[in-house]
Amino acid sequence: LGAEDQPPVAGVDAAIVQDVGLVRLVHRVYPGFELHGSTQMTVHDVSGARVMRDLGVPRVVLARENTLEDIRAIRAAVPDLELEAFIHGALCIAYSGQCFMSGMISERSANRGSCAQSCRKDYVLTDATTGGTIDSGYLISAKDLAAAEHLDELAALGVSCLKIEGRKKKPEYVATVTRTYRDFLARIARGERVVPSAPDMQPLVQIYSRGFTGGMLGGRAGRDYITRDQPDNRGVRIGTVVGRERGELIVEVTTPIAPRGGVGFVPPPPERGASVGFAVHEVRTVWENGGRQRQALRTSTLVPAGWSVMRTAHAALIERARSSFSAVTEKDGTRMSRLDVRVFGSPGAHLRAVFSADGESVTVRSETQLTPARQRALDERQLRDQLGRLGNTPFALGAVDTMGLEPGLFLPVSELNRLRQGAVESLLERREWGSASRLGERRSTIEAAVGSVDVAPHPAAIEPVVPRLVASVYRIEDAREAASAGATEVAFDPFLRHPLPPVSRARRVADGLQWRGVKFRLRTPTVVRPEERRALDKWLALDVPILSGHLGLVAELAAAGRDVIADYAGNCFNGHTPQEYFRVGAAPI
Repeated sequence: LGAEDQPPVAGVDAAIVQDVGLVRLVHRVYPGFELHGSTQMTVHDVSGARVMRDLGVPRVVLARENTLEDIRAIRAAVPDLELEAFIHGALCIAYSGQCFMSGMISERSANRGSCAQSCRKDYVLTDATTGGTIDSGYLISAKDLAAAEHLDELAALGVSCLKIEGRKKKPEYVATVTRTYRDFLARIARGERVVPSAPDMQPLVQIYSRGFTGGMLGGRAGRDYITRDQPDNRGVRIGTVVGRERGELIVEVTTPIAPRGGVGFVPPPPERGASVGFAVHEVRTVWENGGRQRQALRTSTLVPAGWSVMRTAHAALIERARSSFSAVTEKDGTRMSRLDVRVFGSPGAHLRAVFSADGESVTVRSETQLTPARQRALDERQLRDQLGRLGNTPFALGAVDTMGLEPGLFLPVSELNRLRQGAVESLLERREWGSASRLGERRSTIEAAVGSVDVAPHPAAIEPVVPRLVASVYRIEDAREAASAGATEVAFDPFLRHPLPPVSRARRVADGLQWRGVKFRLRTPTVVRPEERRALDKWLALDVPILSGHLGLVAELAAAGRDVIADYAGNCFNGHTPQEYFRVGAAPI
């Protein structure tokens, strides 16, 4: 929230925020600053979108896993909330904001921006009963999203912004992907229907691709969602390795390989093995015939004959991308302040000048007196020339007012320069005083905001504390066993096991536990797709206390008077996030 000299919001249009507690905190320190809800908030349905709107967030980045129908439902129910949807880039095996795999394996939380890419590893699926191998490979490594085929529909739904995932990607990647989708959108604006062809998509495939999928916009994806055999950039297949001769790797390709490009090699299916690759420095063409070429690559890398040749970097594409931003200059970030000057003087008097900038004014006076001019008299042109020499200062000369200066007077140029230098020094000194004052005031505001967790305690929190033993279970039988073993409360989550038990069985267990003085609490799924809500409503109709990590459901059910506790899926890492859960009606967390 704070910085040494400038607030972090200076020059920024908006910030994307994951932590719901931070939203209100930022608004206290920087009123009016625009915040967007991150996809890490796991907003994927109407109830979650309503919470974001009520929190004062004008735009939310929807979950990558939303379908077009999901987006349509959210748009219809909350039309005053801007929607941003992913269109291209890496996909996660979990809903964003709800991945606990990375944290469990490497103690790096994917929900706090430190994903260890655990889903990109090679895994073996084993039968827990027999110990036999069921499957192996990159079983949970998702392909990359490339949803150009859905652009028309997203535009028709009123999606405000398309999001390209490009974290840690190179500028050439950003330039290529942005230009490609910008061209698609230009075609839509002209009234054309975009049906991307293979040539249209070729730059996207070449610049970086784990294999593409349209994601879940068109519906739930199955095995085609996963790469299985390659967790990184595959490139474009252009040929086959023929052999090796005198320190050169011989390949046959349909597209010529050029120096400064990159090539990779993968074994043909069903063989498995680690891919290899290298940057191309020397290449010569042996022969060319009917669109095919045999080329020799100078390399010490050994690659078996029959392996596929993948072009992983295309020199011409990279050069074209670089040329698109090569003329862009980086701003130094210094904000220039307008400096206005008013001058006053008459024969025999000292020249008086008032310099004004950023609400501050200083008055300086010449040491020598004004005299009648023999040659060139002081005028606005000469004053602008001398007073405008502001060099590396943060000032730029604005208006020069000479209404108070009698005509035909003279003052040495050295005096004008001394006036300018003295005024600038005084203004800079005042700016430092003001900056220190503003910085101190901002620090006080930040400390007060951070220290204010001022939500009134929930009624349950002020009752006498009675020790409770809460058991989390997934099966009806375990609910009964937990109660018999002494649990005072049972949190029942039937949604992690298939098939679901009948709701009527859960009703009987809830009634039985209540008769024994044991509270029965239903844990809802953290993610409830719109088409799944009808099935969930049957369970909510049990009218029992609720445990949920779904912020939208917590708010909705608490508003209806239900007993609701928020759980770990709410990602509460500080005192301000629970504050927002309490504000929408959650009891303990």
